[in-house]
Amino acid sequence: MGIFDELKAKCENCTACSLYKTRTNCVFGTGNENADVLFVGEAPGEKEDLSGIPFVGAAGKLLDKFLYAVDIDRERVYIANILKCRPPKNRDPLPEEEEACLPFLREQVKIMQPKIIICLGRISAMKLIKPDFKITKEHGQWFKKGNYLMTAVYHPAALLRDPRKKEDMLIDMQNIKAKLDELSINN
Repeated sequence: MGIFDELKAKCENCTACSLYKTRTNCVFGTGNENADVLFVGEAPGEKEDLSGIPFVGAAGKLLDKFLYAVDIDRERVYIANILKCRPPKNRDPLPEEEEACLPFLREQVKIMQPKIIICLGRISAMKLIKPDFKITKEHGQWFKKGNYLMTAVYHPAALLRDPRKKEDMLIDMQNIKAKLDELSINN
């Protein structure tokens, strides 16, 4: 069993917050464990909880379309969430739930060593980039945190609710692809 598999097994047995009581599956992450690009959302939704895989519902299908549109191969990136268990009724994660799960995400990042981390949505950006992150004003901007280049884009679920933001998302994704090309990261 590899180090990533050991971390996943530890996550699947986690009882650090009460969400383990209501989850169907731990949603650890999916994709290339050696990826240079890590996408991080906030928490699994219902379809993710049922499948154990992040971003497989309508929002995930929309994310796939944006990745395809800018020629980023989903098989060459890794996708995870801050929370590994679904909050009831898809409510926003509670601070204590985020704190309970963050060590797993930190370990994933430490093992993977991605060159770029892309926050999917406001909650992820507020937790990983800065607490006062304003998604409508700061999406697509680059931030350097430690060894990582980070940016945030609209969460695909937000685009489903407000399709007018899709153009901004496409521009942000094109800029991400340009940054990958600039850094010579093969995707």
